[in-house]
Amino acid sequence: MPELKARANELGITPGKLNKTELIREIQIAEGFTPCYGTADGQCENTECCFVSDCNKV
Repeated sequence: MPELKARANELGITPGKLNKTELIREIQIAEGFTPCYGTADGQCENTECCFVSDCNKV
């Protein structure tokens, strides 16, 4: 989670009390992606998103 918080800070996002999923979705928005982390049921096709491999495990 420290890496996520650091990435969020780089993007101007204040992590606060966001859980991992919420934080990743905020990062996705900031990076121009749909905030879909954890909703693809192991079949995410957004290969350009840096969370795709982790997302497919959720």
